[in-house]
Amino acid sequence: MEKKQRDVEHILEIVVVVMLGLTALLTAWATWIGSLHGGQQATNYTVSNNLASEGNSEYNAGVQSMMQDMLLWNEVSDLQLDIFSAQDAGDDVAVEQYCYKLYFKLNDNLTDEMAAAIGWEFDDGSADLTELVLDWLEKDEALVTPFADESFADHYFVTANELIAESEATLEQGKQDNQNGDAFGLVTVIYGVVLFLLGINSSMKSKKNKIALIIIALVGFAIATVYMLTIPMPTGFTLASFFGG
Repeated sequence: MEKKQRDVEHILEIVVVVMLGLTALLTAWATWIGSLHGGQQATNYTVSNNLASEGNSEYNAGVQSMMQDMLLWNEVSDLQLDIFSAQDAGDDVAVEQYCYKLYFKLNDNLTDEMAAAIGWEFDDGSADLTELVLDWLEKDEALVTPFADESFADHYFVTANELIAESEATLEQGKQDNQNGDAFGLVTVIYGVVLFLLGINSSMKSKKNKIALIIIALVGFAIATVYMLTIPMPTGFTLASFFGG
């Protein structure tokens, strides 16, 4: 009977020692992975801020470009009115002068996007400039401001919107890294409780108390381990990358 009791105590000691080793290893693992999540969180927040800053710069540049094109269109519209007024007055000389002004205004200052929006075709100067401008004025799109088209106005901010969207996505990833890091922190706390229970086990005199502590520790160990397995690993994480793989 006494030998049987010693065998049981020996088995309990082995269980405690094994659990202490496993729990210590997994605690170190959870702490390390949690710190990696924390590092990725900081990196993602920094990248997000940089992208947002670039996006804002691109947005400001887009606003400036749009304002310049709006001013250009106002000048073009004024020259169009001058041409129509000269035509009504039968002043062919004035028509030719205004057409020349309008031609060089368009050919030298239009962006490709705005030229396409108003139906202007760039010319190398070989054509009859007056005829070229008058033919263009007969197009419907030549007399309608391109800024009435929402898709045209949006093209100034394509790059800015892409950068801001990327910034927001990166920020969300940073938030997720923060949550994952906190989750691994909770795992280490549970493992800490398990280590505490196993540590005081040897001080217990009653075999029942020892068994009860071991069972509670096993339950805590199982809960922490299962929970840890549900937490995503850091993005791009591989053990090989830490050993030159």
